[in-house]
Amino acid sequence: MYARYSAGVVGLYVLLLGALVYLGDRGLLNLLAADVLVAALVIYLGRYLSTRYRLGAETFSALRLFGSRRMRLEEIRHASHANLRDLAPVSFIGSWGWRGRMWSPRIGPFDTVHTSSEGLLVSGGDRVPVFISPKDPDAFLAELSRRVRSYHPDADIETDAA
Repeated sequence: MYARYSAGVVGLYVLLLGALVYLGDRGLLNLLAADVLVAALVIYLGRYLSTRYRLGAETFSALRLFGSRRMRLEEIRHASHANLRDLAPVSFIGSWGWRGRMWSPRIGPFDTVHTSSEGLLVSGGDRVPVFISPKDPDAFLAELSRRVRSYHPDADIETDAA
């Protein structure tokens, strides 16, 4: 399942890319600086658009360019609806590293492989929890619950929408 994408975010990336190319071509921006900034924006846009989630027979995967996370289904003990803004203070540079590590006063460190602030928080065992934003969180959570409960019938998986 792919992540929830925003046309506004993609549009902003395209607008910024166009502005940088225009400024670089007109000589209003150092050509090397323009090239570096264009390359960075292309990487971040690719990272945004490559975000997807997969439930395999034995693993849950949150995949994206530079910073994927995998958890074995038998390790997962909790999954529920969550909002990134409720978990941690979010700013332009609210996460660090390619994995999107954040800190919450409520749950401690967690990783984000998301494209939207509405999503799911998945945790288990000694692993750092991961925040994801699938296109259809309810359907993803229902399937995750079904698969995890085959390993742990007593797992704390929220099945009702928040």
